[in-house]
Amino acid sequence: MSILPPPPPPAELQSWPDREARLADRALALDVLGRRLLGGGRLTLFLVWLALLEFGWGLVGIGLAAFWGGGGAADPITLALGLFCAVAGVGALVPAVWMTVRGVLRDRLARARLVQWAVLDSHPATDARLRAPVLSACWLLLSFALCATGLWTSFAVAADTTRDNGGYPLVVYGMGAALGLWITGLIGCTKAVTHYRLAIRLTGRPGVRSASSGLPRPE
Repeated sequence: MSILPPPPPPAELQSWPDREARLADRALALDVLGRRLLGGGRLTLFLVWLALLEFGWGLVGIGLAAFWGGGGAADPITLALGLFCAVAGVGALVPAVWMTVRGVLRDRLARARLVQWAVLDSHPATDARLRAPVLSACWLLLSFALCATGLWTSFAVAADTTRDNGGYPLVVYGMGAALGLWITGLIGCTKAVTHYRLAIRLTGRPGVRSASSGLPRPE
């Protein structure tokens, strides 16, 4: 992941020659932090980790089907393939979950840095870009679709699964896949709403800001 801009220096150590220099550094930092939070690269990684998560859980589902399918009377080759798929699935799940959690923690740090840079000053053009309504809407709509798909999947699997068409392994796989979609979608929805609300609070306050003033607490 990209390196975040450092926080601005404390008020007593600030040494910008004039306001234009401070505004230029502020605009650069806010642009980098905005891309880190909502940019196309961040969205791509968000979807890549989701795809890896679902792929890994799919392999685990194959392993479950091999072990519990056919009433436990699977042949040794099927059991070996099932074990291989299950181990490979766990190997995909672990980095996917880790990177998703790490992304959430990095987003929290990025929002804190964004607040620190935003309160330094006020500039209408830079502040308008900070709100990023189009990107926020894209994140919100896509994440809402993931939540809706996960919810629909959980109900569909529970309603349609019988002993004859998959039984216990299919229910476990379906519920796990639905949970992954739902949690990931919830993370994206929270990110989009939090960023837009935070940007409105930061850029809606008139006047020159000071780093020593009260900072809006990032959510």
